[in-house]
Amino acid sequence: MKTETQRINNIVGQLEGIKKMVDEDKDCFEVLTQIKAVRSALRSFSSQYLSSRFSTCMSACKKDQSDEVCAKFMSELLDETL
Repeated sequence: MKTETQRINNIVGQLEGIKKMVDEDKDCFEVLTQIKAVRSALRSFSSQYLSSRFSTCMSACKKDQSDEVCAKFMSELLDETL
């Protein structure tokens, strides 16, 4: 299984590939296909990251943060999952 850092590096590599494709004026369909792949990789990473850290994030929010900060975290979480 890849580490979080490896997954992020893969996403960065994909983005660099898209930049190169745009710079080289590659076919729009090919570029859009790669953009979709990056979006999918980001969604997957986000899901994995939140799954592995949700309890920790919520505990920290309850202990160390104001209600406003916790509400913002929950709002961002809901936006991410919808």
